[in-house]
Amino acid sequence: MKLQSALIIPAFFLLFIFSGCSNSNKKEYVKIEGFTQGGTYHVICNIPNGVRPKAIKKVIEQELTAIDNSLSGYNKKSILAKINDGEDVPLDDIFIEAFTVSKQIWYESNGAFDPSASPLFDIWGFGFKHKSLVTKAKIDSILQFVGMDKVYLEKRDTDSLIYIVKADPRITFNFNALAQGLTCDLVARKIEETGCSDYLVEVGREIVCKGESPRGGNWRIGLDKPFDGNFDEGKELQDIITVTDRGIVTSGNYRQYYVENGEKYAHTIDPVSGYPVKHNLLSATVIAKNGTIADAYATWFMVIGLEAAQKIVSDRSDIEVYLVYGAQDDMKSWQTDSIMTTTEINNE
Repeated sequence: MKLQSALIIPAFFLLFIFSGCSNSNKKEYVKIEGFTQGGTYHVICNIPNGVRPKAIKKVIEQELTAIDNSLSGYNKKSILAKINDGEDVPLDDIFIEAFTVSKQIWYESNGAFDPSASPLFDIWGFGFKHKSLVTKAKIDSILQFVGMDKVYLEKRDTDSLIYIVKADPRITFNFNALAQGLTCDLVARKIEETGCSDYLVEVGREIVCKGESPRGGNWRIGLDKPFDGNFDEGKELQDIITVTDRGIVTSGNYRQYYVENGEKYAHTIDPVSGYPVKHNLLSATVIAKNGTIADAYATWFMVIGLEAAQKIVSDRSDIEVYLVYGAQDDMKSWQTDSIMTTTEINNE
């Protein structure tokens, strides 16, 4: 979740949105955009009759504020920040949803996806704090209090509110690996409440879309080539995927990394080992029923690598993936059969 600086995102990727202007159905589409979570958001939607764009923008920004007050690691007044500081505070629905989905996927992934690995993200320089000296002893110490099995939700009789309970007070959280996908879902729900049925919500280049695009048919999402240092949005595309009624998220290690003593350290940290991953999977694009699941799975697959990700999706019909792997100068791709791509790529 890009809550402050795009330089510390643990699940960073880039999608370029293709939406033309033609519209055979004469629907009226508007584009609403602004700043949030250390970056930008964009919403393209077919507005219902009688609904003003300003009203939709107000609904969107109210929801974005609520998300910031719940899950931001930089907003010192947020629920997450208070919990990470050791305070005992009641949770809101946003935090509960993030926690519940995270714990479910932690079980599914055997710990490869784990928001309680926040201290590991911090020491490697990809969390809420500045990088510190990393030693095996420090990692071993942190691993003793990492794991979603060490935390649970509790409804208290005193006020009927829900709180989080930690087995160890040192446990902290970082929901960056699914928070922007969740943000897209929450904003999409609010848009639908206004009557919009055709829309695309993009937050930090993570996407949820539904219905028709302005040019008719499915939405067209471009995937950037995942070569190291590719910061130029949409300039060099790997492929274009056509999709609707789904969430689509890409995670990769080609933007968030650093080189120290000649060795590359990727921002994807394995919560089980405590170390940055080292494998040939360059990016993982996941299409799922919503942005939250797509976001979490993309991170999970970047942790476990190509072969393990392929094995998981071979038994699943509810998710689609597009994986780019290999060397920087010899990239290859693998995708599930149901993914729809187009040949409209011009990288010149």
